[in-house]
Amino acid sequence: MSGTTGGGITPRVLTIANQKGGVGKTTTAINLSTALAAVGERVLVIDFDPQGNASTGLGIEMNARGLTTYDVMIGEKDLMDCAQATAIPGLSVVPANSDLVGLENDLMNEADRPYRLRSAIVTLIEACRKGPPDKGFSYVLIDCPPSLNIMTLNAMTAAHAVLVPVQCEYFALEGISQLKESIEQIRGSLNPSLEIQGVVLTMHDSRTSLSKEVAQSVRATFGSKVYDTMIPRNTRVAEAPSHGKPLLLYDYDCSGSQAYIRLATEIIERERQIKAA
Repeated sequence: MSGTTGGGITPRVLTIANQKGGVGKTTTAINLSTALAAVGERVLVIDFDPQGNASTGLGIEMNARGLTTYDVMIGEKDLMDCAQATAIPGLSVVPANSDLVGLENDLMNEADRPYRLRSAIVTLIEACRKGPPDKGFSYVLIDCPPSLNIMTLNAMTAAHAVLVPVQCEYFALEGISQLKESIEQIRGSLNPSLEIQGVVLTMHDSRTSLSKEVAQSVRATFGSKVYDTMIPRNTRVAEAPSHGKPLLLYDYDCSGSQAYIRLATEIIERERQIKAA
């Protein structure tokens, strides 16, 4: 577990972000959260993308999203109020819908606009610490849109660390260098303790020299921050969201599912090392 205080749990908050689209952010949010739950963690996914794909992939239909991250951001509801249980034991999601599209305008004149999600997460952490362990969360994963907008800004301000998915393709390092600059800017102003928890290589095809070259370049740039586990390019990974299921429920035995289980184990071990340091 990420930590306990008294009888409750202290959640670890990780933002899954990359300003480049199509790198596997939402796929990672869906399947990593499922894998963490499968190995005994209690996990909350905060869907912070107006497309709401993480919600869909975790089985929450659009007509079932009565309370969403938008309600949290405008200060009407707490995260606990909006969290919905999924079909996976120990895994809940605060869903999103297109209401988030108007959030920038809605908060334009609010002085606390970069801190809205952080305030909500502080309230969540207190509830998890004070409540029974079976009602709290050990991990909170925030799925961001592919741009540095008000949602991503709030997510990075609220998080303990950033988890960066990087697709094994030609422009991968370009996107990740932009993200590094954004993280440094946020550390300098809004969240001094923000760090990169790790970099995960996605859509890796061991048969191509390009995938190998990109993986080598990313490891040369980020060193030990890059997880050993690489998520393979796998048709089952692509199929699962259309069935409204995480990959581990859709096809537990496929190479993609097993990779996410290994990644979850690696992240938990890294968190233990951070805590012990």
